[in-house]
Amino acid sequence: MTFPEKIVLASGNAGKVKEFTHLFAPMSVTVVAQKELGVSDVPETGTTFVENAIIKARHAAKETGLPTIADDSGLVVNALGGAPGIYSARYAGSNATDSDNVDKLLAALADTPERRAHFFCLLVFMRHADDPVPLISQGYWHGTITREISGHGGFGYDPVFHVPSHGCTAAELDRKLKNQISHRGQAMSFLLEQMRQTFA
Repeated sequence: MTFPEKIVLASGNAGKVKEFTHLFAPMSVTVVAQKELGVSDVPETGTTFVENAIIKARHAAKETGLPTIADDSGLVVNALGGAPGIYSARYAGSNATDSDNVDKLLAALADTPERRAHFFCLLVFMRHADDPVPLISQGYWHGTITREISGHGGFGYDPVFHVPSHGCTAAELDRKLKNQISHRGQAMSFLLEQMRQTFA
């Protein structure tokens, strides 16, 4: 078996498309955002990251007939029982902005000394919509939640996610470095290794 020539990314996020395009470039694989192929959004009705990723991957694969990669990721805060978790993008409401979500998080932790948290990324690769053995990889990025916003890079909760190994927030890291050490970077590397073994 050989690597598929084209893979659909079940996301409309331009940043993610760019990351995956770079990842698969050595294998001459074209990564296409589902929006470019007219794939509709699907309700994320799962209660876990893996359920939501599978829902998105299966939906895009079914509508396009192509192999698909989907991810579900978010911030898990110990003191909040794992919240915002799968609701990270809509923590402050269905139309919440990154700032709204960050403000709600800081307010929720205002009187809490326990600040440990981690970003989590779950990736699913499905060869087709009825694939019974999808490839699944995951990545963790441990850190703590700061009390104030710092940095202008990244997105989401990056300005309040302190990375102990580098002494700054994720929003203050060089983009290339962040992509290497982040939860998504780890999950992507593991997924690629699984795919190399599968399509060797």
